[in-house]
Amino acid sequence: MENKFKLIENPAEHISDIKDYIFRIISNWKWFLFTIPIALAIAYYFNISAQKIYGLSTTIVVKEKQNPLFSSGTNIAFNWGGVSDKVESIRKTLISRTHNEKVVKELQFYIDYFKEGRFRKEDVYGKIPFEIKLQPNQYQLLNTLIKIDFIDDENFTLSVEFRKDINYKLLNYKDETYKGFNFDEKNFSKTFSVGEYINLPFLKAEIVAKDKLNIVKGKTYFIQLNSINSATKKYQNIRAKGLTGTSLVEISLTGSNKNRIVDFLNKTVEVLAKDELEQKTNYAYSTKEFIDAQFKNTSDSLKLIEDNIGKFKQQNAIYDLSAQGVEIFSQTTGLDKIQKQLADRIEYFENLETYIKANSNYAKIPAPAIINIEDASISSMVGELTKLSIKKGKLTKEVTSNHPSLKLLNEEIETARNVLLENISSLKKATNVSLRNSKKRLNSYNYQLNKLPKKEQKLLNFQRKYTLTESNFVFLMQKRYEADIAIAASVSDISVLDTAKDTGQGYILPRKSFNYMIALLLGIILPLFVIIAKEVLDSKIYMVEDIERISPIPILGVVGKNEAENNLAVFLKPKSTVAESFRALRSNIQFLFGRELKDKSKTIVVTSSVSGEGKTFVSINLATVFALGGKKTILVGLDLRKPKIFGDFEISNDKGVVNYLIAEADRSSIIHHTKVPNLDVITAGPLPPNPSELLISSATDELINSLKEEYDYIILDTPPIGLVSDAIELLKYADSTIYVLRQGYSQKGMLKMINDKYVKQEISNVSIVLNDFKVKSKYGYGYGYGYGYGYGKYSNGYHENEKKSFFERIFKRNKKS
Repeated sequence: MENKFKLIENPAEHISDIKDYIFRIISNWKWFLFTIPIALAIAYYFNISAQKIYGLSTTIVVKEKQNPLFSSGTNIAFNWGGVSDKVESIRKTLISRTHNEKVVKELQFYIDYFKEGRFRKEDVYGKIPFEIKLQPNQYQLLNTLIKIDFIDDENFTLSVEFRKDINYKLLNYKDETYKGFNFDEKNFSKTFSVGEYINLPFLKAEIVAKDKLNIVKGKTYFIQLNSINSATKKYQNIRAKGLTGTSLVEISLTGSNKNRIVDFLNKTVEVLAKDELEQKTNYAYSTKEFIDAQFKNTSDSLKLIEDNIGKFKQQNAIYDLSAQGVEIFSQTTGLDKIQKQLADRIEYFENLETYIKANSNYAKIPAPAIINIEDASISSMVGELTKLSIKKGKLTKEVTSNHPSLKLLNEEIETARNVLLENISSLKKATNVSLRNSKKRLNSYNYQLNKLPKKEQKLLNFQRKYTLTESNFVFLMQKRYEADIAIAASVSDISVLDTAKDTGQGYILPRKSFNYMIALLLGIILPLFVIIAKEVLDSKIYMVEDIERISPIPILGVVGKNEAENNLAVFLKPKSTVAESFRALRSNIQFLFGRELKDKSKTIVVTSSVSGEGKTFVSINLATVFALGGKKTILVGLDLRKPKIFGDFEISNDKGVVNYLIAEADRSSIIHHTKVPNLDVITAGPLPPNPSELLISSATDELINSLKEEYDYIILDTPPIGLVSDAIELLKYADSTIYVLRQGYSQKGMLKMINDKYVKQEISNVSIVLNDFKVKSKYGYGYGYGYGYGYGKYSNGYHENEKKSFFERIFKRNKKS
């Protein structure tokens, strides 16, 4: 485990060769062949099963429209307040909950219509020839499917499945009040006729036909009633986007039913235009109400004055004014009118001044209802102050109070406010001067009036009041007429540029090509990730390079996978690539011995880390290849704990090394001659209770020394060095030690102990053999060049082909035929 983490931490053990790394990935092509079709199949299923989502839009123009019948002077009562951020306010309104709730109520989109689909219940709003009409001010069943089975064109069965574990609710859509409901029966079913009133404890409605019902026979539909809030939430994804640089707003909505989308978009514009028109004419209505009230009062006053004049004339027998009285009446009447206008104007200035001083928000400065302001500067300054105030309101939502732009805007507002107040003060002073002058002139006429007879004075005063009231009556009548025309001629600031319409648009979700592309990428990336993770975390030995990275011990060679019926691969298949690899090992071993051993007997110890790495297989075939080379060789089975070699040579294990070491048999009785020329074998013998003590005894020295006198090569098959200490004790006999590793089996950490002993020079002349190596391994190519194991595909004709591929067998069969 320690060495496993070393693999990750040590940069020298990372894969540096790009070509090698590509081969590693390509060699796992079966993973991709498995994952890519599965990923594409999942994408295909998702594409055909996912709810199809459509997207439609409508475009409106937001532009303030003024009544062209009036000038700025005559129509000031109805077009006041300067400019506004109309597009932004409209956009906010369209996405607000209140507005969408109003649209949902008008369309009754809290009612859902479904039919059974392939993967789910499909929304069939606008595709069925009937609808349900709920009785107003009645409680209706919420969030429960109501099944409608049409028996024929006139009759249907209404059924509901109730569950005992659910608390059902009823909703009154008029006042939006709820109440609980429990139904005793599990299933409810009853037959009704189309148009018949359905009077049930949980539903009061009727099914009415929109078109002919000759296509619904035998069909099943579902109806579900939802709360206003939950229905409104479904349309909170509506988007209103102001197009930069224009007064256009694009409204878009997505959903699974195009008919619903079309109706909702067109209705939301309709409701918006209606509300905007009401807001726009609201001031005109208020003004008209004020004018109507003033008009009625003036009319009553005029009638009363007229009656009083008539009575006065009749009682005092005076019907006409004298010439002097007519002159005085003419002059005073004009001055009365002027004084009233000036007084009204002063009153408005004072109200406007009070509002500006008392308020900090000037977006809704009161406009005069029936006052004619001659100085146009007041209107322009009020408009400018209103514009700056609206701009400030918008900027406040975007920046902090200390932002330089907001501070600058506040300064502009303060400047405009002060200028307006100064103008109001100046105009008020000038108006007061005009009023005083008018009063002085009127006083001179009043002096002359006092010279007239008393009766004529009273009659003149009556007529002055009547004329002034009549003038005001005519003025109010004109203003009321203007208000009526303004209301009648007003149009909404919202106009439709492009209505929402189903023109056969395709769905926007799911995106088939995109999903297939994602599936393909996942089909590649996921196995790639697994392969990389496996490579990084895998601590097994696969390549010669793996050994070279983690061990300083030289590599003697590579041995391929044994395809023979037993471990006698070299003897049974002498022309195989495995046999050739052992011949290469035989040649390489010669370079391991010094000159002092040139003509002497040589002892080779074969060991490994753990059991199962092929130590016995290497020992048998290494001994075989020396024997076939004419060298007198003996194979000694010193793995006393797990003896194996006797089975492959078909000899008995009754007597062996153990019997010799405990003095039960002599050397000649334990040596077995084999069918391999020049090869003898000494088996391990019966299992002893103390194998370690036997191997370190002097009898072992005597056995090895006696064998050296008779044999050229002594191959010692020892126990695994990583499991028991027996092999360590036997290394002292070795002229050369072969440490066997197995491809895809041996762990890299197993080399730690042998590496330490090699570095500390506790053992010498040790080499590594990689066993069970596949020519086409998981890395895509075979090793062996320089290690005595073939030349891959270039070895054809020189070795027996132990295992032919499927295509080779087919080709060979066709060739023979």
